[in-house]
Amino acid sequence: MKDFKLWMKKAGIRAVKTVAQTAVALIPASATIKAVDWKVVASTALLAGIVSLLTSVKGLPELESEEDNE
Repeated sequence: MKDFKLWMKKAGIRAVKTVAQTAVALIPASATIKAVDWKVVASTALLAGIVSLLTSVKGLPELESEEDNE
């Protein structure tokens, strides 16, 4: 159970970072902030976060490096 909690914490942090990076990348250089299609930004960023979590199932480098230090 402890390993799962650690995995969830690390995978969650990675997913949140991915969501933020995706959202920032999708905001175009437009004349006003009103020109941004926020629904597209939010849905694409959320999808990126889900994909990040699914990718983390295979393994997280963050956990592997911690195991090496123990």
